[in-house]
Amino acid sequence: RGNGMTQTVYFGTYTRRDSKGIYKADFNSNKGTLENLTLVAEEPSPTYLAFDKAGHLYSVGAKDGQGGIAAFDQTGQLLNHVVEEGAPLCYVAVDEERDLVYGANYHKGQVLVYKRLADGKLELADSASHQGQGPHANQASAHVHYADLTPDQYLITCDLGTDEVTTYDIAEDGKITPLDTYKCAAGAGARHIVFHHHYKIAYLICELNSTIEVLIYDGVGHFEHLQTVSTLPEDFEGANGTAAIRLSADGKFLYGSNRGHDSLAVYKILADGSLELIQIVPTNGQNPRDFNITPDQYHIIAVHQDSDNATIFKRDAESGKLTEISHDFYVPEAVCVTFK
Repeated sequence: RGNGMTQTVYFGTYTRRDSKGIYKADFNSNKGTLENLTLVAEEPSPTYLAFDKAGHLYSVGAKDGQGGIAAFDQTGQLLNHVVEEGAPLCYVAVDEERDLVYGANYHKGQVLVYKRLADGKLELADSASHQGQGPHANQASAHVHYADLTPDQYLITCDLGTDEVTTYDIAEDGKITPLDTYKCAAGAGARHIVFHHHYKIAYLICELNSTIEVLIYDGVGHFEHLQTVSTLPEDFEGANGTAAIRLSADGKFLYGSNRGHDSLAVYKILADGSLELIQIVPTNGQNPRDFNITPDQYHIIAVHQDSDNATIFKRDAESGKLTEISHDFYVPEAVCVTFK
């Protein structure tokens, strides 16, 4: 916002070392620079953020040793917490039409639904607990990592613990009923999913085997496997876990982040929706858990959980390829990048 050159960027963080909560900064799209890091709200480890259209901010939150979700007004003032025993959420999303907010709880293997009240506050409407496990050491129990809407307005979850993508029907009051489940490769660790804007295709990023599964989506929760691509160079030997996945607004390019290899993988989307790897670019930081394409599509900002820096890339809209501009803007323990 502002004069068209400056965009406000919001950062979710862990607060284990230096961070105090939710931050924002100004991104100058003409110069490709970040400046003016400002604390928006103090909150314990607000690792994921989502805005509604009215400007309320919803984040992963905690209070009195309990975990859940926090709601803030347009100025960053706390509206309320909805918390329970145990760990906080790891993902939040807004359903504008139904006045609902969705949450994923990794540690508890839960999907949660909150009613958004007129003043922006939240109250719990429903939750569902997943059961199961997978072959990988990180899959001893269910680990829901994502809960958001499909293009046909169902609720969908990615479960990193059970290798499942589950779709739910949503009633008016926020009560959810499971409809269908897609099983990804055993031990893959389904983490996040994005849907193509005009192809009947979804892209599922899998954390534990460093892949993206390309899925044909024909609605009402039904997926069929089309392709699996790696996010890593063929000769990479070390440990790696993928994190975020983003689609360009024109639907021509897809991006995913690697933690370990510490890079972004860039794919061209072909005519059938399948992927062709065109670039793997280092992020010059440790543990790029999240990144996002700027609203004008000409830059990507990646943030690092362990090295406390944001890296800015110029994005070629024609080729989809990235060129680093800088990697020295300080943001402490950042794990989420979003725009209002």
